[in-house]
Amino acid sequence: MTIVDRAVKSILAALVAVVAISQPQTLAHAETLPGGFVYLRDIDPTIIQDIRYATPNNFIGRPINGYQAGECIVKREVGLRLKAVQRELAKRKLSLKMFDCYRPARASLDMVKWSRDPRDGGHRFNPAIDKRDLFRLGYIASYSQHSSGAALDLSLVDLAADNSATFDPAKAYANCTAPVEKRAPEGSIDMGTGYDCTDLKGHTRSLAITPEQRHWRQELIAAMAKQGFVNYSKEWWHFSLPGAGGVAYDFPITAHR
Repeated sequence: MTIVDRAVKSILAALVAVVAISQPQTLAHAETLPGGFVYLRDIDPTIIQDIRYATPNNFIGRPINGYQAGECIVKREVGLRLKAVQRELAKRKLSLKMFDCYRPARASLDMVKWSRDPRDGGHRFNPAIDKRDLFRLGYIASYSQHSSGAALDLSLVDLAADNSATFDPAKAYANCTAPVEKRAPEGSIDMGTGYDCTDLKGHTRSLAITPEQRHWRQELIAAMAKQGFVNYSKEWWHFSLPGAGGVAYDFPITAHR
């Protein structure tokens, strides 16, 4: 067994422990969310949601463990700040679009396992990077701030544009770095790559995008920064709220009632 294999095995073992430790909490809160967590739609129903990990339209190609419903769940403070961002965007006929919010710890475990599977490489989402390197390069993590309820994946929507195109699982789309008309439709402003594009072009300050795409990335960063959110430099879509995180949770995402 190589050093890398031993390291990955240790990480997987630790994640299994996290899942096991948090399991009682999952059962205890089968009907309600843990304290401090809310459904974003209860805070602001105008914020658009497209929770990809609850669908096959993601880099793994199937719903990811823990995503029983396409719902955005966040810490209450995070939700209130997103509401404030949305209020300002609405004045310009723009909206936030959520791709991922709270993420069960078991989902991170699922992602790590996928990265070690020699089968499907998720080429549409990582065209230039071997998926076995995604963990090492920081695109997949054994612990995610998403699991604390303090991290988000999102984009902007121009409410005056035609956003009616939908994802067709039977269609062969170009990879996430291709021109927007060839990529899978996302119903959002063109940021230069698709969501979850693990490529240098997906880095927030990439120079391999057009001035207009760069402009919209900066607009998104500026809107989020006003409420204290910080962008992750390798993913233009990823933001977190410093100080709002903490322990990783593992309760499943279930339908809003």
